[in-house]
Amino acid sequence: MNVLLIGSGGREHALARALARSPRLDTLFVAPGNPGIAEIAQCVEVNVADHPAVVDFCRLMKVEFVVVGPEAPLVAGLVDDLESAGIAAFGPSKAAAQLEGSKGFTKDLARDFDIPTAAYGRFADKASALAYLDAHPAPIVVKADGLAAGKGVIVAMSDAEARAAVETIFSGAFGSAGAEIVIEEFLDGEEASFFALCDGERAVAFASAQDHKRVGDGDTGPNTGGMGAYSPAPIMTEAMNERVMRDIIEPTMRGMKARGAPYKGVLFAGLMIGRDGPKLIEFNARFGDPETQVMLPRLEDDLLPLLLDCARGQLKARSVHLSSQAALTIVHAARGYPEAPEKGSVIRGVEKAAAGPDVLVFHAGTKRAGADLVANGGRVLNITALGANVAEARERAYAAISRIDWPEGFYRRDIGWRAMNAMP
Repeated sequence: MNVLLIGSGGREHALARALARSPRLDTLFVAPGNPGIAEIAQCVEVNVADHPAVVDFCRLMKVEFVVVGPEAPLVAGLVDDLESAGIAAFGPSKAAAQLEGSKGFTKDLARDFDIPTAAYGRFADKASALAYLDAHPAPIVVKADGLAAGKGVIVAMSDAEARAAVETIFSGAFGSAGAEIVIEEFLDGEEASFFALCDGERAVAFASAQDHKRVGDGDTGPNTGGMGAYSPAPIMTEAMNERVMRDIIEPTMRGMKARGAPYKGVLFAGLMIGRDGPKLIEFNARFGDPETQVMLPRLEDDLLPLLLDCARGQLKARSVHLSSQAALTIVHAARGYPEAPEKGSVIRGVEKAAAGPDVLVFHAGTKRAGADLVANGGRVLNITALGANVAEARERAYAAISRIDWPEGFYRRDIGWRAMNAMP
C-alpha cells in the first residue's frame, strides 16, 4: 500500500525508517520530510495545513493510509478531514486531540474520571491566576493551556518566578496558546514517558522512555523539546506498566468515549513516579520527540499493521514485541537553542557517525544547500545507539557524535545519567 507520513523532524525520520521496512509498503511519501528521510522515502511538497490539498494528493497518488507525526495537524482536525474523504489515518480526531491541545481539558478529564494527577487551577485572566498563587506558594508549575512547542511550561521554584511566569504567558509570549493557563501542584519523583496504542476501545502498552528536558548538563537551564532520551525507562517495571495502564490509560479511554471522542492513535503519558505511585503530568496525542528515536529502533514487530489496526479499530489484545536491548539518543542542537537557534551552518561527518555498530543518525532540523548539509532548526540531529544496556548504548552514541564536525552545534554530555546511577 502507498502511505503518506506527515512531518519533518527526527520523530518522522524514525517513523519513516520503521515504515519503510514493512513488507506491506509499496511507496512511502513524506510531507515535507528532510534530507535524511529523502534517503529512504519520497519527500513531497504538500501544504499540510491545507487539508483539501492533502486529500487531493492522496487521491492522485493512490495513498491508502496517512500517518500524522506532529501535534498541530491533529489538533487542527486533519484526521477528521481525511476520514471524511474515505482515507484511513493514524492519529486522534480533533476532539480527541484536545488531550494535548488543551492542558485544562486533560486536567478536567483526570478530575472527572479519577485519574491521579496534580492538584490544579484553570485561569483565563491574570488577576485570578495571581490570586491563586497568593494562596499556593512555590514551588509550583505554570503552563500555557495550548500548544507551545514544548516550551510553555515553567517550573517556578520561587513565588517571584511563578508570578513572572503568569505575567509572561498572559503578555503573549506563547501567542494564542497562552490565552488560558493552568497552575498546578509541583510533584516530586522521577519522570517517565509511557506510550500506548489505542483504537478507540482498546489500549495496548507500547514502550517506555525517559527524556532530558533541560537544555544543560545536570538538568539546568530552560525547558526544551528534549535534549536526549533512552528506552526502556528503568523505573517502568512490568508492575508499574500494569499500574499505569489500569489507573491512567484505561480510565482515559473510558473517559474519552464518554465524552463522545473515542481515542485512536498513540497516547503518550508524561508521568511523575512518586511515593504514591504514578501521576499524570500531561498527555500528548502523538509519538514523542526524541522518545520515538529510541523506542522504534527496539521494535521487532512490523509497525505499519500496528498503526493500521489502531486506525481501523481492530487493535489486537497482545503485547508489542520489543528488543531486550536498550537505546539512547543524543540531541545535537544549534547554538542558541532553545531561545534563538542559529541556522545555516554546515554539518560534516554524519556518514562517519552513522557507520558505527548499532548507530542511527536521525535528521531533525536539516536541509540541503547545494551539496552541503546545513542546520535548519533548533534540534538538528539525533544520534541514536543500541546496546545490551543503557551504559553500552550511551558509550556508542557518544563515540558516534564525536565524529560529527559541527562547531556551531552543542549537546548535553550526561544523557542517561539517571539510568547509569540506577545500575548496579
